[in-house]
Amino acid sequence: MPLIDIFRALADPSRLRIVQLLREMELSVGEIAQVLGQSQPRVSRHIKVLVDAGLALRRREGSSIFLTPAPSAFAVPLFNLLDAAAGHDGDHWTRADLVRLAAVRAERAAAAERWFAAHAVEWDAIRSLHVPEAEVEAAMAEMLGGVLGRLVDIGTGTGRILELLGPAASQAIGIDRSPEMLRIARVKLDGQPYELRQGDINALQLAEGSADTITLHQVLHFLPAPASAIGECARLLGEGGQLLIVDFAPHEREELRLDHAHARLGFSDQQVAGWLGAAGLQLAETRSLKGRELTIKLWRATRRAAVKVKAA
Repeated sequence: MPLIDIFRALADPSRLRIVQLLREMELSVGEIAQVLGQSQPRVSRHIKVLVDAGLALRRREGSSIFLTPAPSAFAVPLFNLLDAAAGHDGDHWTRADLVRLAAVRAERAAAAERWFAAHAVEWDAIRSLHVPEAEVEAAMAEMLGGVLGRLVDIGTGTGRILELLGPAASQAIGIDRSPEMLRIARVKLDGQPYELRQGDINALQLAEGSADTITLHQVLHFLPAPASAIGECARLLGEGGQLLIVDFAPHEREELRLDHAHARLGFSDQQVAGWLGAAGLQLAETRSLKGRELTIKLWRATRRAAVKVKAA
């Protein structure tokens, strides 16, 4: 890509702001327009310039288009240059954009929470509409093996995964953002030695390296920034630990976004492997479970133990 095209694309203030926003999180065209306070057609023209210059990637999901920074050799030094030019706190445009971006994040989270609050009681039944839950649970138990150590189930919902895997763990913690879900889980798990906490997957109040096994069962598609969540899971995993993600393969069922607050319509192996690799984890095993309409994917990743060098 000619260097002149890159700098010409960044010469427009709006396009520079878009690049900075995409470094924070993947965004739809409509969300970028909302943050910038510009029309979608105008934002689309800016995006085309950035894509043509190799600075952004477009990804279609159902009827929505999502944007991410393009992976390239010049990206890191370019972003370092932008940060140095903006200074420690950024310019006034950056600060204002981040405030509006926080509102976008909050609205995404609120939409998911509204759905959870309305469907907490029937959550287990909704999940069973895809692949029979018993089949998914059997695959999870088989992939994880018999000894789980310190288990953390993130997005625990009604506590079913703790109920399933907890007996094989030395310690088990379930974390969910929804108080309605946790209320049901506490009733279901009454008398069981499992800990339930309310928490945000992007900032878990657990120590680094405090988990041996982490599960994300039908959680990732609700999240606005899956890569960030996987990074937080990697932070929690100790040496030799494992992360199991269970979610949908890519699909075009737009009603799941509209009616059930799904932020993402499934994930490809390439997407998940990329996020795992960026977080310092290695994809060890994948499985596919074909349902009537949707395919469930299971991805198991590990953190390698550090190699110890003997002293001479």
